[in-house]
Amino acid sequence: MPVRLPTRKVDPASLAQHPLFADLTAEELANLAGCLRRRWFAKGDVVYLAGDSSTTLYLVEVGRVKLVLTSPEGKELILELAGPGELFGETEVLDGQPRLSDAIVQQPCQLLLLQRRDFLAFLEPRPRLALRMLRLLSGRVRRHAQTVQDAVFQDVSARLARAILDLADAPERAGSAYVVAAPPTQSELAGMIGATRESVNKWLGFYERHGVIRRHGRELCILRPDVLRQRAS
Repeated sequence: MPVRLPTRKVDPASLAQHPLFADLTAEELANLAGCLRRRWFAKGDVVYLAGDSSTTLYLVEVGRVKLVLTSPEGKELILELAGPGELFGETEVLDGQPRLSDAIVQQPCQLLLLQRRDFLAFLEPRPRLALRMLRLLSGRVRRHAQTVQDAVFQDVSARLARAILDLADAPERAGSAYVVAAPPTQSELAGMIGATRESVNKWLGFYERHGVIRRHGRELCILRPDVLRQRAS
């Protein structure tokens, strides 16, 4: 259940770190910060469900939220994981239509909430901000389309390879090994790629045996991103 945190002003400088707000003046950032409210959500809390009214935009300060499509039978396809510094819920806020997906807290979260009326009033006189918002939405649509396309046309090993790369931005960091400190669980990975947990476990084991990844506790070390890129393509 969401908890309203004790009043603590949002630092305008922290908003400037988000690409969407990076070009705003100090005065504009202060005005925007004054419209934001904090909420704390526990793991498993529902932020919103598909079909809910779209009255709020969210910015993650701490934790992680999954955006997921759920079938009538309860099968999940995770469209996106929103982590610290990332927005979600903005698509429906702009057009005022009902929510398209569920937003479920994956890790305990501190979220900043911005009401639709405040966001639209702030956006309207700032065309450069509106353009950056369009670019943000375009990227989100592309990612969601890729997720659905992969679920339909690619096999599990290829979908898993792409998911692992996406967790660590591996396509932009060729040739080096690095660690994903808190990767999704196998069940969550299964939801991200539209597979079963058993098949995810099988292919994680395969990649580990062949020196592509290494698992250590809750860490996932990507040793051969080049192999994952080749498999994902």
